[in-house]
Amino acid sequence: MAGETAGNSRGGSARGGTLQVVQSLAAQGEPERAAQLYEELGSAQRERLRKEAAQGSVKERHWLVDVLRRARDFTGAARLLDGSGDDVSVADLYAQGGQHVAAAEAYLRAGEVERAAAAFERGGALERALEVYRGLGARESMAHCLVRLGRPFEAADLYHELGQAHAEAEALGGVLAEDPRYVEAVLRTCKVLDAGGFTHRALAVLADALSSSELLRADPILVTEKARLLRRMGLDVEAEALLARLAAGATVPEASGYRFLKAIPIFGELTLEDMKDLYRLARPVAVTPGSVLLEKGSPGTGLLVLLEGTVDVFSGNEPNARHLNTLGPGSFLGEISLVQDGPVSANVRAKTAVRALRITRESFQHFLATHDAASLHIYRLFTQNLAARVRALSG
Repeated sequence: MAGETAGNSRGGSARGGTLQVVQSLAAQGEPERAAQLYEELGSAQRERLRKEAAQGSVKERHWLVDVLRRARDFTGAARLLDGSGDDVSVADLYAQGGQHVAAAEAYLRAGEVERAAAAFERGGALERALEVYRGLGARESMAHCLVRLGRPFEAADLYHELGQAHAEAEALGGVLAEDPRYVEAVLRTCKVLDAGGFTHRALAVLADALSSSELLRADPILVTEKARLLRRMGLDVEAEALLARLAAGATVPEASGYRFLKAIPIFGELTLEDMKDLYRLARPVAVTPGSVLLEKGSPGTGLLVLLEGTVDVFSGNEPNARHLNTLGPGSFLGEISLVQDGPVSANVRAKTAVRALRITRESFQHFLATHDAASLHIYRLFTQNLAARVRALSG
């Protein structure tokens, strides 16, 4: 027993000694050496050291916080700093350590409400994120959370209020066939798509619903809606053949932009769920012939995906600028400005009437902040594509 007590005493002294050495090095202006010593400790030793440090003075804890930050033990540093009153620094450290819910709580204490909401969302605490977004009146972010929470009708109502028809249709597309409100979702989706000029897509949605079960195939409300859409297209004679192709999935819907967005190289590894989340951020843009879409030298504003029409790309905005290219549906512009600040490198002018989708840099940065896996894929592919361009220019 005496030997055990002596051993415990020696262990306690050794642990205290390690803490004293680390703090001494930090106090003497050698935080990197202190961080290296901390890194060389085992995980159990580091945990004991942090517990001991938590009992020390505020000054001693701040020294160790700097050491832990340098050693990249961000969560340990955040816990030591927690309660000091510097809640923004605590939150930033928790976020760096991947503890997003703890970061959100700290941001709330600091009054950084928008950052708190994004951190809750990033950490998967969607109900808390929804609550904070509601307090901010951030209806678009609320709708996004509602989609992820499996509450598509509430999300669709918000998107409808915001005038975001394609996002409303996407939200309603999440209603499953076994849902009691499935028929309501299908009818509402068809009306939204048809009103937006996507009657082919509305028919595809309807055909899929009608083919999903014998009961729905005979539903008089859905059949009536089918007839209305066919009349809108002037396909009275071809109706039966068209419906058969739609049920087989062989039709080509009008360009909604989703397939064009999906084809952009930096989005090439995103999951279906992440692509749908990204697509809901896109806003429709209509441009008249002769209008300037991008002006050389101006700050980049985000991504433009062309759906209809053509644009001319020039080397500058002067009258004698060199014509570089003509782009049409499926082409995209400004993707670099999504992840990197910098001026626009060319002048882009609408050759015809143009319909496009725009994703702003601000919206995209929020997407990255709340989709960890997607952001890693995007930055990796962006870096690869940038390296390929550099090699091509060097060649």
